[in-house]
Order: sequence, then C-alpha cells, then structure tokens
Amino acid sequence: MRFVDTARISVKAGDGGDGRVSFRREKYVPRGGPDGGDGGNGGSVLIAADPNLSTLLDLVSKAELRAGDGQPGKFRNQHGANGQNLIIRVPRGTVVIDEDTGLALLDLPEPGPPVIVARGGKGGRGNIWFKSSVNQAPMQCEEGQPGQLRHLRLELKTVADVGLLGQPNAGKSTLLSRMSAAHPKIAPYPFTTLQPTVGIVDTDAYERFTAADLPGLIKGAHEGKGLGDEFLRHIERTRILVHVVDAAPPDGSDPVENYRAIRQEIRLHSAELAGKPEIVAANKMDLDGAEQGCRRLGEGLACEVVPICALTGQGVPELTKRVLAMLTELRSRPVEKVEPEL
Repeated sequence: MRFVDTARISVKAGDGGDGRVSFRREKYVPRGGPDGGDGGNGGSVLIAADPNLSTLLDLVSKAELRAGDGQPGKFRNQHGANGQNLIIRVPRGTVVIDEDTGLALLDLPEPGPPVIVARGGKGGRGNIWFKSSVNQAPMQCEEGQPGQLRHLRLELKTVADVGLLGQPNAGKSTLLSRMSAAHPKIAPYPFTTLQPTVGIVDTDAYERFTAADLPGLIKGAHEGKGLGDEFLRHIERTRILVHVVDAAPPDGSDPVENYRAIRQEIRLHSAELAGKPEIVAANKMDLDGAEQGCRRLGEGLACEVVPICALTGQGVPELTKRVLAMLTELRSRPVEKVEPEL
C-alpha cells in the first residue's frame, strides 16, 4: 500500500429539510387547521482515528465528502427524517487543519470517539408553528438551514515513543531491524527509507516501546531539500530522539559537523522539536576510524555518546536500556490535556 501522509478534502454537512405547509383534511372534521411537520436535520461530518489505518491514501482521490440531507416535513405533523452522519476514519496521529483559516481543528494521536468537523443544518419548521389567534390558516413555513462546508488539510504525524534520525545511510533502518521485528528497506544507497517505519521494541525488563525509522535528512531539509521537511513533522510526536551518526563516514567528513548540520535543520524546523531529549548513537563501530570518530563526538558534543554497531548488534542492548530509562522518567511526568476548539 502506498504511504500518503497529506490529503486535502472538502467536507459538506447535510442541509436541513424544509418545513411543510399542510392542513388536516379528514371527513367530518371541518377547519382541521395546519398540520405541516418540521424538516429533518442535516447529517454532520465527523472524523475519528482508526488504529487499523496507516495512510491517508483512501482520501486522496475524494474531492468532496457529503453527509446526508434532512428530509422535508410531512403532513399530519410528521417530522422529516434526519440526514445520515458521515464518519471519516483516518490513521491515529492525524492533524486536521482548516484550509481557510489555517487553524488546527483536531489532533488525533490516539483512537477515540468521532468528533464533528462540519455540523449539519437545522430543519425548517412546518406551518403548525405559525398558527395564532389572528392567523388560523398559516401558509408559511421555514426552509432548512444549509450544512457547514469546510476545506480541510489532513497531515499524518507518526506516533512513536522514539524517533531515529540522522543523515542518509547512517544506519537507522539497520538499527530498527536490530531493535525490533520491523523489516524496513535496507540498501547501500542514500534515501533508502522513503516513508516512516514503526517497530515495537521488547526489552529485558518486560516493557516495550515503539521506535520509528525516519527518512534521512540533509542540509537544507527545512527548505525542502532532499526529502525535505515533509518528514520532519513525523518526529514531532516522539518523546525521545535517537540521533544516529556514522562514526566513520565514507566521504571522510567530520562526524561532529554532520551531527551539528542535522541539529541545525531540526532547530530551523521547530524550536520545540529541538528541545526534545536526545541520545547520540555512534554507529558503524566495526569500521576503521570509528573509534576516533566516536571519541571526537564525545569531546565535541560534551555529552555521552553510545557506541553501537547496528549490523552486528554491538552496543544495541545498552542503547535500548538507555532509551527505556529515559522513557520511564518521561512517562512518570504528568501530561496536560488540552481540549480542541472547533
């Protein structure tokens, strides 16, 4: 299935049904009076996160999604049928943005009850409501109100505890395959990963967390270079960043400068993202020159660097323990819940 993480759709809630002008007409009941019923309410458009979905592909080809219209009122004071609601199901992690205002309407990191994004129109009143002492046979009724129309942009942000980031061919996919049972594409050329891959990591402490392998970043990614900032948003939901650095770059570049280049792209994309807890993993320690590169990273970054070899598994258990300890600390902190404003 093709991975699609953005989609633009128009949603139209159902229009309310018109009220009816009608009069009782029964044998032996003269001047029966008005009995026109109200129109039905239009259906609303709702959005819900579905844990069984992983892409927005199904919504790409749908220009407009409509809920059902309310039916007109009937005689004998019968209410018209309400329009059927439309529930749009999206992957968890989807953000719903109003294209006209640019405001984020919904953030759906986890499955939950459907939320209304376009409200149906109210049905019009029948002529029975307009009867009075001076108007015994009203000929007026109300038209149904139109349903709400909204132009929406959907953006999918990967939901994972840990985000693996770094330059192309730093070994992120190999590390994910070593830590979890995921099978990301691994090949000896840049930009092998074209879409985020999420794996579940089981630990010796009988606890687990999710890790996402993200496409490689290069200098200028926040401006759209390489795979651009299309995938930078996928690490916004992660709790921890694991920055995988090639300790022995084949081009002879400095691992410290490579690290700083990626950090600069993250800062330019989002200051909040740059402030997330981070663990630096010096990868490919089986290569010549990796020891010097790892030492340079430790000295140049003034922080502890975890040496690993994703290919052989060297250092991966220690990295997993470090990640779990940091996650346990973060999970113990209270989280403020903010209700969405529609």
